[in-house]
Amino acid sequence: MDFPGFSAPAAGTEAPLEMLSACHGRVQHQCATLRRLVAHLTVHGADPAARTAARNVMRYFETSAKHHHADEEEDLFPALIESMAGSDAVCLREMIEGLKEDHRAMEAIWSRLRGVLARVAAGESVPLAAEDVDAFVGRYDRHIEREESELLPMAARLLSEDDLARIGRAMRERRGIGDV
Repeated sequence: MDFPGFSAPAAGTEAPLEMLSACHGRVQHQCATLRRLVAHLTVHGADPAARTAARNVMRYFETSAKHHHADEEEDLFPALIESMAGSDAVCLREMIEGLKEDHRAMEAIWSRLRGVLARVAAGESVPLAAEDVDAFVGRYDRHIEREESELLPMAARLLSEDDLARIGRAMRERRGIGDV
Protein backbone atom coordinates (compact mmCIF):
# COMPACT_ATOMS: atom_id res chain seq x y z
CA MET A 1 0.00 0.00 0.00
CA ASP A 2 1.60 3.25 -1.15
CA PHE A 3 0.82 6.39 0.87
CA PRO A 4 3.44 9.10 0.35
CA GLY A 5 3.55 11.42 -2.60
CA PHE A 6 0.87 12.73 -4.87
CA SER A 7 0.86 14.81 -7.98
CA ALA A 8 -2.23 16.92 -8.57
CA PRO A 9 -3.07 19.24 -11.43
CA ALA A 10 -1.19 22.49 -11.06
CA ALA A 11 -3.16 25.70 -10.90
CA GLY A 12 -1.77 28.94 -9.58
CA THR A 13 -3.02 32.05 -7.89
CA GLU A 14 -3.23 33.81 -11.26
CA ALA A 15 -6.34 31.60 -11.81
CA PRO A 16 -7.82 31.52 -8.29
CA LEU A 17 -11.01 29.60 -9.11
CA GLU A 18 -9.03 26.89 -10.87
CA MET A 19 -6.61 26.78 -7.94
CA LEU A 20 -9.48 26.29 -5.50
CA SER A 21 -10.86 23.50 -7.67
CA ALA A 22 -7.45 21.81 -7.97
CA CYS A 23 -7.17 21.96 -4.19
CA HIS A 24 -10.37 19.91 -3.97
CA GLY A 25 -8.60 17.08 -5.78
CA ARG A 26 -5.74 17.23 -3.31
CA VAL A 27 -8.19 17.21 -0.38
CA GLN A 28 -9.86 14.12 -1.82
CA HIS A 29 -6.47 12.42 -2.17
CA GLN A 30 -5.61 13.15 1.47
CA CYS A 31 -9.04 11.87 2.54
CA ALA A 32 -8.44 8.65 0.58
CA THR A 33 -5.10 8.29 2.39
CA LEU A 34 -6.90 8.66 5.73
CA ARG A 35 -9.34 5.89 4.78
CA ARG A 36 -6.47 3.57 3.76
CA LEU A 37 -4.58 4.41 6.92
CA VAL A 38 -7.41 3.10 9.14
CA ALA A 39 -6.95 -0.44 7.80
CA HIS A 40 -3.18 -0.15 7.42
CA LEU A 41 -2.69 0.70 11.10
CA THR A 42 -4.73 -2.33 12.14
CA VAL A 43 -2.51 -4.68 10.16
CA HIS A 44 0.91 -2.99 10.20
CA GLY A 45 0.82 -0.56 13.11
CA ALA A 46 2.83 2.64 12.92
CA ASP A 47 5.32 1.33 10.36
CA PRO A 48 7.38 3.78 8.25
CA ALA A 49 4.65 4.05 5.57
CA ALA A 50 2.01 4.85 8.19
CA ARG A 51 4.22 7.42 9.90
CA THR A 52 4.97 9.13 6.58
CA ALA A 53 1.30 9.10 5.59
CA ALA A 54 0.28 10.57 8.95
CA ARG A 55 2.89 13.35 8.65
CA ASN A 56 1.83 14.16 5.07
CA VAL A 57 -1.87 14.27 5.92
CA MET A 58 -1.20 16.46 8.95
CA ARG A 59 1.00 18.83 6.95
CA TYR A 60 -1.64 19.14 4.25
CA PHE A 61 -4.58 19.86 6.56
CA GLU A 62 -2.50 22.15 8.80
CA THR A 63 -1.34 24.33 5.90
CA SER A 64 -2.96 23.96 2.49
CA ALA A 65 -6.46 23.15 3.74
CA LYS A 66 -6.34 26.06 6.20
CA HIS A 67 -5.22 28.39 3.39
CA HIS A 68 -8.02 27.05 1.19
CA HIS A 69 -10.68 27.78 3.82
CA ALA A 70 -9.23 31.27 4.38
CA ASP A 71 -9.14 31.89 0.61
CA GLU A 72 -12.86 31.20 0.54
CA GLU A 73 -13.97 32.90 3.74
CA GLU A 74 -11.76 35.99 3.58
CA ASP A 75 -11.67 36.62 -0.16
CA LEU A 76 -14.01 34.58 -2.38
CA PHE A 77 -17.18 34.68 -0.26
CA PRO A 78 -16.99 38.45 0.41
CA ALA A 79 -16.28 39.13 -3.29
CA LEU A 80 -19.33 37.08 -4.27
CA ILE A 81 -21.55 38.86 -1.76
CA GLU A 82 -20.27 42.22 -3.00
CA SER A 83 -20.93 41.21 -6.61
CA MET A 84 -24.56 40.66 -5.68
CA ALA A 85 -25.00 44.13 -4.15
CA GLY A 86 -28.47 45.43 -4.95
CA SER A 87 -29.64 41.95 -5.97
CA ASP A 88 -31.48 39.30 -4.00
CA ALA A 89 -28.51 37.46 -2.51
CA VAL A 90 -30.45 35.33 -0.02
CA CYS A 91 -29.59 32.07 -1.80
CA LEU A 92 -25.92 33.01 -2.04
CA ARG A 93 -25.75 34.09 1.60
CA GLU A 94 -27.37 30.83 2.72
CA MET A 95 -24.94 28.80 0.62
CA ILE A 96 -21.95 30.68 2.03
CA GLU A 97 -23.18 30.28 5.61
CA GLY A 98 -23.61 26.54 5.02
CA LEU A 99 -20.10 26.27 3.59
CA LYS A 100 -18.68 28.16 6.58
CA GLU A 101 -20.53 25.80 8.93
CA ASP A 102 -18.95 22.90 7.03
CA HIS A 103 -15.51 24.45 7.58
CA ARG A 104 -16.12 24.67 11.36
CA ALA A 105 -17.45 21.09 11.52
CA MET A 106 -14.50 19.75 9.52
CA GLU A 107 -12.07 21.65 11.74
CA ALA A 108 -13.63 20.08 14.86
CA ILE A 109 -13.36 16.55 13.45
CA TRP A 110 -9.84 17.31 12.20
CA SER A 111 -8.82 18.25 15.73
CA ARG A 112 -9.63 14.70 16.90
CA LEU A 113 -7.98 13.07 13.89
CA ARG A 114 -4.87 15.20 14.18
CA GLY A 115 -4.22 14.01 17.74
CA VAL A 116 -4.22 10.38 16.61
CA LEU A 117 -2.14 11.12 13.49
CA ALA A 118 0.47 12.93 15.58
CA ARG A 119 0.82 9.81 17.73
CA VAL A 120 1.16 7.61 14.60
CA ALA A 121 3.73 10.00 13.12
CA ALA A 122 5.67 9.67 16.37
CA GLY A 123 5.71 5.88 15.95
CA GLU A 124 2.85 4.87 18.27
CA SER A 125 0.66 2.05 17.00
CA VAL A 126 -2.77 3.44 17.85
CA PRO A 127 -6.04 2.88 16.00
CA LEU A 128 -7.51 5.58 13.80
CA ALA A 129 -11.28 5.64 14.38
CA ALA A 130 -13.07 4.74 11.14
CA GLU A 131 -16.14 6.68 12.35
CA ASP A 132 -14.14 9.91 12.67
CA VAL A 133 -12.47 9.38 9.29
CA ASP A 134 -15.85 8.60 7.67
CA ALA A 135 -17.43 11.70 9.23
CA PHE A 136 -14.53 13.90 8.09
CA VAL A 137 -14.33 12.47 4.57
CA GLY A 138 -18.11 12.44 4.12
CA ARG A 139 -18.39 16.06 5.17
CA TYR A 140 -15.58 17.03 2.80
CA ASP A 141 -17.14 15.05 -0.06
CA ARG A 142 -20.49 16.86 0.31
CA HIS A 143 -18.74 20.21 0.77
CA ILE A 144 -16.58 19.79 -2.34
CA GLU A 145 -19.57 18.66 -4.41
CA ARG A 146 -21.47 21.82 -3.47
CA GLU A 147 -18.52 24.08 -4.21
CA GLU A 148 -17.78 22.39 -7.54
CA SER A 149 -21.40 22.25 -8.73
CA GLU A 150 -22.71 25.55 -7.34
CA LEU A 151 -20.19 27.95 -5.83
CA LEU A 152 -17.31 27.94 -8.32
CA PRO A 153 -19.55 28.12 -11.43
CA MET A 154 -21.41 31.02 -9.81
CA ALA A 155 -18.12 32.74 -9.00
CA ALA A 156 -16.96 32.31 -12.60
CA ARG A 157 -20.14 34.01 -13.82
CA LEU A 158 -20.29 36.82 -11.26
CA LEU A 159 -16.72 37.88 -10.52
CA SER A 160 -14.87 40.33 -12.73
CA GLU A 161 -11.25 40.00 -13.82
CA ASP A 162 -10.39 42.66 -11.21
CA ASP A 163 -12.14 40.63 -8.49
CA LEU A 164 -10.24 37.51 -9.50
CA ALA A 165 -6.94 39.39 -9.61
CA ARG A 166 -7.60 40.75 -6.11
CA ILE A 167 -8.40 37.24 -4.82
CA GLY A 168 -5.24 35.88 -6.47
CA ARG A 169 -3.12 38.58 -4.79
CA ALA A 170 -4.63 37.75 -1.41
CA MET A 171 -3.91 34.06 -1.98
CA ARG A 172 -0.27 34.84 -2.78
CA GLU A 173 0.07 37.02 0.32
CA ARG A 174 -1.46 34.31 2.53
CA ARG A 175 1.13 31.84 1.21
CA GLY A 176 4.07 34.23 1.24
CA ILE A 177 4.40 34.12 -2.56
CA GLY A 178 5.70 37.17 -4.42
CA ASP A 179 3.60 38.72 -7.21
CA VAL A 180 3.42 36.77 -10.43
